[in-house]
Amino acid sequence: MFGTIINAAAIIVGALLGNLLRGGFPEKYKVVIMQGISLVVILIGLSMALQSGNILVLTLSIVSGGLLGEALRIEERLSSLGEKLEQRFGGNGDSLFTRGFVTASLVFSVGAMAIMGALESGLTGRHTTLLIKSIIDGVTATVFASTMGIGVAFSGLTVFLYQGAITVAAAYVKPFLTEAMITEMTAVGGLLIFAIGLNLLTDRLRLRVGNLLPAIFMAILFVVLLGNFTL
Repeated sequence: MFGTIINAAAIIVGALLGNLLRGGFPEKYKVVIMQGISLVVILIGLSMALQSGNILVLTLSIVSGGLLGEALRIEERLSSLGEKLEQRFGGNGDSLFTRGFVTASLVFSVGAMAIMGALESGLTGRHTTLLIKSIIDGVTATVFASTMGIGVAFSGLTVFLYQGAITVAAAYVKPFLTEAMITEMTAVGGLLIFAIGLNLLTDRLRLRVGNLLPAIFMAILFVVLLGNFTL
């Protein structure tokens, strides 16, 4: 839970700072900070992906997981859910507090990095992904709160409950997973984090990382099926 606690705290601190900067956060600073963070996310994702002990498992997991995710339209459903919630609670003249809370909660919670980071914490005890996410969310919270006010800070509670639940669930199933399964799940997740970094770095590229999320769990199946077989 350490990573999730830090993440929630970063959001609250960032939102409080942004609330003091109600005049707005200079765009040029936001751009250069996000570009730097994006490069770090890419490096972390790549380093995790390279830990794979079986490139065949990694490949089959990504391909089959992507097919499953596309069939289930995970990314589309997440986006649709976010839009509906924002229209219901954040729009139509509702209070700025509510809009800030709902918008920030969706941005910080509905994403592959939140899921990946929480799984990493629960399965491996490492919090690298969530610590990087904390920096990203802290900067974003500052920007949001500078225009939408203190309601953004309360989205930290949403993040704490959402990511905390995933972390606890992952820790609960960990005893049933082998070391090889955890290694390959981490590697697949690292490749997805690499894709997230690319998405953050430029608006010209939009990888549907949400639809690739099932690949993390497909890794378990292929470790069982392939055993020690590799290319």
